Amino acid sequence: MDFKIDKLGEFTMVQVLNEKLDTNIAPSLKSELVLLAGNGEKNILLDLGKCSYCDSSGLSSILVANRLCKNSDGVFVIAALQPAVERLISVSQLDSVLSIAPTLEDGVEMIRKAIELN
Repeated sequence: MDFKIDKLGEFTMVQVLNEKLDTNIAPSLKSELVLLAGNGEKNILLDLGKCSYCDSSGLSSILVANRLCKNSDGVFVIAALQPAVERLISVSQLDSVLSIAPTLEDGVEMIRKAIELN
């Protein structure tokens, strides 16, 4: 299993358990995120704490989740980025598009506050 999904009240947490978010697991992650959105989940916290590498397919799955949540008036937060993944997101200028929390705990707090405001 490359990721773990937990429904935590008003949001769903998806944890990537693999060190690499690449072409091997990104398609299945993207499919799972689309299924979650299709089942009415609109608030998603993506924990990338174990992920030290991400390629364009990984970025694509992150952007799909962000779009799905925004389209359903929900909240999408990514948390606990490793330095290489954070650099990739920054170089891609996606740090201005995505909601990013430095730690998982900060991510939980950020998503809860955003849900309250919605």
